[in-house]
Amino acid sequence: MDPKLKEELIDDLDRFVKRKEFYGRVGKAWKRGYLLYGPPGTGKSSLIAAMANYLKFDVYDLELMQIRSNSELRRLLVSTANRSILVIEDIDCSIELSDQKLGGGSNNDSQLTLSGLLNFIDGPWSSCGDERIIVFRTNYKDKLDPALLRPGRMDMHIHMSYCTPSGFKILASNYLGIKTHHLFNEIEEFLKKLEVTPAEIAEQLMKSEEADKALAGLAAFLKNKKTMNCNAEAKIEETKDNEQEK
Repeated sequence: MDPKLKEELIDDLDRFVKRKEFYGRVGKAWKRGYLLYGPPGTGKSSLIAAMANYLKFDVYDLELMQIRSNSELRRLLVSTANRSILVIEDIDCSIELSDQKLGGGSNNDSQLTLSGLLNFIDGPWSSCGDERIIVFRTNYKDKLDPALLRPGRMDMHIHMSYCTPSGFKILASNYLGIKTHHLFNEIEEFLKKLEVTPAEIAEQLMKSEEADKALAGLAAFLKNKKTMNCNAEAKIEETKDNEQEK
């Protein structure tokens, strides 16, 4: 994770847990919302685990596809403990929310709706408990309804992106215990041109405890990935040329 963004997140979490009196004084529910978005394999789930470990909070995982009604959603909220993180997974692809009911029937409370979810996040029911964090996780932020994205619902938006040279150095330090190596420059040049997830980098680094062998394997992996990308781009161009000739 980008060191500056990591510091901002830690500061935000620290400020949140210390402000019980502030939330009471201004009349707001003692909760905080985070949106983690970015491609698969960029560390969203790992970050949630890190947040829970840092705060010593429980974690609840909520799958909206399993929720049949607004009332069921409220019951789940009431059943969660204080000092907890509630994770709503992959909201962009797990359910399509609108102001209309998601199924048949005439009773709004019998179906899960966008208004029901919004009420769950920052309506009266969100005040049932203290020191709660709600984390939305998605691969595609642009697919979310704008009503979900505003402050008070998702207060802090955190983009989890592909691995950068600085991110690679952190992974190398964590997995291999090294700060520098003669292969670093070669690997960093690949990372400036390729879209590689931290999960892919970590997988290569885990293949050997010997730094020379692990980094050599990573460099070979990145070189092969670059070659495959070039071949794919060439094939696309060839297809376009053939279509134009027709």
